[in-house]
Amino acid sequence: MLLVLSLGVLIWGFGRLVGASREARLYMLALLYVGVLVVHVVLPFGHPMRLATGESAAPWLILGAMVLLGLIYARGVRKLKQRAEVKEADEAPIQDPGAFRPGELDRYARHIVLRELGGPGQKRLKQSRVLVVGAGGLGSPALLYLAAAGVGTIGVIDDDTVDSGNLQRQVIHTDARIGTPKVFSAQAAMEALNPYVTVRPYKRRLDAATAAALLEEYDVVLDGTDNFDTRYLVNAACVAAGKPLVSGALSQWEGQVSVFHPEGGGPCYRCIFPEEPAAGLAPSCAVAGVLGPLPGVVGSMMAVECVKLIAGAGQPLIGEMLIYDALWGETRKIGLKPAPGCPDCGGRAA
Repeated sequence: MLLVLSLGVLIWGFGRLVGASREARLYMLALLYVGVLVVHVVLPFGHPMRLATGESAAPWLILGAMVLLGLIYARGVRKLKQRAEVKEADEAPIQDPGAFRPGELDRYARHIVLRELGGPGQKRLKQSRVLVVGAGGLGSPALLYLAAAGVGTIGVIDDDTVDSGNLQRQVIHTDARIGTPKVFSAQAAMEALNPYVTVRPYKRRLDAATAAALLEEYDVVLDGTDNFDTRYLVNAACVAAGKPLVSGALSQWEGQVSVFHPEGGGPCYRCIFPEEPAAGLAPSCAVAGVLGPLPGVVGSMMAVECVKLIAGAGQPLIGEMLIYDALWGETRKIGLKPAPGCPDCGGRAA
């Protein structure tokens, strides 16, 4: 009998050494046990195999019964524990989704002491959901500052990958992540900066078929794209969903930012830009060039407007456009009005 027990210990130890699962090792021990019983049933008394394995089957049957009772008892205990855990979970009070976890209050202390933001404003940020369209020049600083500010859920949609030409201005990406989809590169940077936020990456181009459903999941949308087709698409979707759109644009040394929100009394993007400019009048950054730090300035302004909208602080740039001239260090603000008959919003605030 001692020989069989030693063999069982050897099987268990060797199986663990080679990485066999617990179930596989138990299965091997069960086969050994059945083999011993077969020896005692088939072979006659006095046979060397029976003598080597305890001569009688009785001790093995007793041992098997004890093990079986132990397994039944353990299974019963697990079931009782599971039932208790389910009952405890059902009776537990519902957790406040805006409740701060340990460490968050220290992280956001500089926000909380701001009179215009405070604890209630920070809680609204934690409960908010923001979608950023584009993880490029404007999206990079906006995403980083939204994550740092404690926006609870941040979605980022982009179908592009990181290349070396992006790194002069797209500060959310790194040289080590060249070739990585931008949304996953951005996700890595945001989660490294603030592990308390939830990042939802969408590696695809925003299209008319999915825009409406996607925007339903978010409270505010930031448009950091560099083509008019996507800007018009995002604008139409935001108007239809009644969501505020924070929009930024760049050209060489100049940038602009505005909040388009017809529900809030302002115009939509198409009210101000009813048609796409003629070819060559608004060249892309790849064609015309752009100052590296400029997207950082404008993208940060977009993040500021988003925080203001969520927290209800100050006066967002609804019905206004802020223009920044980096070459001459000048800023100016112009008023914007809804356009009667706008095909997207109908000039509803006009």
